[in-house]
Amino acid sequence: MLSSQPYTFDRVVRLLISLALLIGFIWLVNLLKNVLLPFLVACLIAYIFEPFVQYNKAILHLKRRTIAVFVTLFEITTLIVVLCYFFVPSIIAEMHQVADLLRKYASSDVNIPFMPSDVHSLLRDNINFEEVARRLTEQDIQGIADRVMNFISGGVGVVMSIVEWLLVFLYVLFIMIDYDNLMRGFRLMVPPKYRKVVFGIGKDIKDSMNHYFRGQALIACIVCVFYSVGFSLVGIPMAIVLGILTGVLFMIPYMQYITLIPVTLLCMVYSVDSHVGFWTIWFECVAVYAFSQSVADLILTPKIMGKAMGLNPAIILLSLSVWGSLMGLIGMIIALPLTTLMISYYNNYLILRSRRYESKSIRNLIEEIASSPFSDKRK
Repeated sequence: MLSSQPYTFDRVVRLLISLALLIGFIWLVNLLKNVLLPFLVACLIAYIFEPFVQYNKAILHLKRRTIAVFVTLFEITTLIVVLCYFFVPSIIAEMHQVADLLRKYASSDVNIPFMPSDVHSLLRDNINFEEVARRLTEQDIQGIADRVMNFISGGVGVVMSIVEWLLVFLYVLFIMIDYDNLMRGFRLMVPPKYRKVVFGIGKDIKDSMNHYFRGQALIACIVCVFYSVGFSLVGIPMAIVLGILTGVLFMIPYMQYITLIPVTLLCMVYSVDSHVGFWTIWFECVAVYAFSQSVADLILTPKIMGKAMGLNPAIILLSLSVWGSLMGLIGMIIALPLTTLMISYYNNYLILRSRRYESKSIRNLIEEIASSPFSDKRK
C-alpha cells in the first residue's frame, strides 16, 4: 500500500491538474525552445565552471567574486586558444592523410586474414570514398574561414541565430557573477513550511548533478587525454580527433564504445598503406580502450566521485532518451535534474510515507493484541 490517503474526488482532481501542468510545461518548453536553449546551455556552463571560480577566489585571496569570474574566463579562454594553436594544424594534416588513405583503399584489393572479402565489397558499395576524401581534403584553415564568412553572409536569419548564441556568453557572465545571489534567492522563494522537504530534494538534485556533470566532465577530460595519447602511440590517423570524440561520449555511460566503429574502419584503411596488419593495429586500439576504461573505473571514478555514484547508468541513459525525444536538446540538458526530482519525490512521498503507514499499522496491531482479552488470560 503506497499511501494512507483514500483516492477521493478531490485528490483525483489534484492528480489530474498536476498531470495537466506537466503536459503544459512540456508544451511550453517546446514552444520556447529556441529562446530557452541558449539560457539553459549558459546555466550548465556556469554550473560546471563554479568550482573553478571558487578555487580562484580562494587561491588568489580575492574578496570580490567578479574578479574571480573574469580570471576564470580568462584562464579557460587561454587554454582553448592554446589547444587550438597546437592541435588544429595537426588535425587538418591528419585529415589530408586520411583522404589519401581512403583513395588507396578504394582502388586497392585488400585481403585481411580472417575477414571475408564481402565486407570490403559492402563498404565500397555503400560508402563513396572519393567524395569523403574530397571533403576531407577541403578542410584547411583558409577553406574553413571562407565557409564561415559565407555562412555569416548567408542572410538575416543566420545572423540572428549567431546573435542568439552570442547571448550565451552574456548569460554565462551574468549567471557566474550573481551565482551566489541567485542560489540564495531560490532558497528564499520557498515558503518556510516546505523548506525542509524542498531543501532535501534540492540536495538530492545537487548531489546527482555534481556526480554527473562535474565529476563525469572531469573524468571525461582526463580520459580524453588517455585516448588521444593511446591512439597516437598506436599510429592511426586522426588520433586526436578520435580521442576528443571518445572523451566527449564518455559523458554518457558506455557511449564511448560507439567510436569502435570509426576506429575499426580507420584501422582497415590504415593497414593498406602500412606494413602492420589490421588485426595488430585493431587489438592495440582495443588495448587503449581497456586501459583507459580500467583507469577510469578503478582509479578516477572512486577518487573523484567517491563511493556514492548517483544515478544508475541505465537510469541516466533512459532519462536522456525519454526527455531528449520529448524536448530535443533542451530535454537532454534538463533530463538529469528532472529525473532526480521525480526519484527524490518518489522516495520522500511514496516510499517513506508507505513505510510510516506500515510501521503505524504494525504498532496499532501490537496495541490491539496487547489490549485483547486473550492477552489477559495468558497473564
